[in-house]
Amino acid sequence: MALVEPIPGKAVATADLGDERALVVADFHAGIEDHLRYEQGINLDSRAGDRREGIHALLDRTDPDRVIFLGDLMQSIAGPGGAERGEIEVLLESIDVPVTLVKGNHDGDIESWIGCEVTPGDGIRLGDVGFVHGHTWPSRDVLSAGVVCVGHEHPCVRLEDSVGGSRVERVWLRGEMNSDVFAEHADEELDLDGELVVFPAFNDLTGGTWVNVQGQGFLSPFLPGGLAEGEAYLLDGARLGRYDRI
Repeated sequence: MALVEPIPGKAVATADLGDERALVVADFHAGIEDHLRYEQGINLDSRAGDRREGIHALLDRTDPDRVIFLGDLMQSIAGPGGAERGEIEVLLESIDVPVTLVKGNHDGDIESWIGCEVTPGDGIRLGDVGFVHGHTWPSRDVLSAGVVCVGHEHPCVRLEDSVGGSRVERVWLRGEMNSDVFAEHADEELDLDGELVVFPAFNDLTGGTWVNVQGQGFLSPFLPGGLAEGEAYLLDGARLGRYDRI
């Protein structure tokens, strides 16, 4: 059984940490509706309740020992507004297992007020699984894990049909880590043999990187180079093959 198993039909996974089993959620982006309203003029009703109910349904389905938010629990990079902070506080109060937040670039000084464990930006290793948001380089300890989980990128593919129609789908990216890319950054020899798993965003309002469209630049400093021959998978588990050949 794989250390990290996506849940079919959902943009989340479970992770085997050895002595614990975790539910892993990337890019929750609480309060994104306010951001869309004030920054882009898009008016949407809050979906905070739907997001919370979605997490509860996943907890019931997977019965984990821990929840790991893989960065960007917040949307606003500075201090959160009342609605955003309230959404996060209510969500965390409603989760009855320990919560770990792997700090992302949107999470500001969240550790000063949030009621859960918050890791440094370069991630954490739990058992043989490493977790890092992806906006900065992972620590050496994270890279030494058998599987490294990454958020931040919000990977998507654009799929076209025979009559010119198209749609955008969230995807998983999975592949071996490319040691050379991480070794060059660390300025030391590294022999990495783990797998890199790039998570789709839990929040479907975030947009993302269209990984099969030319001109779409990756956000993470170690992608796409750090992912050797990465393959894309739809949320339902369908394998699309090499993401750069779709």
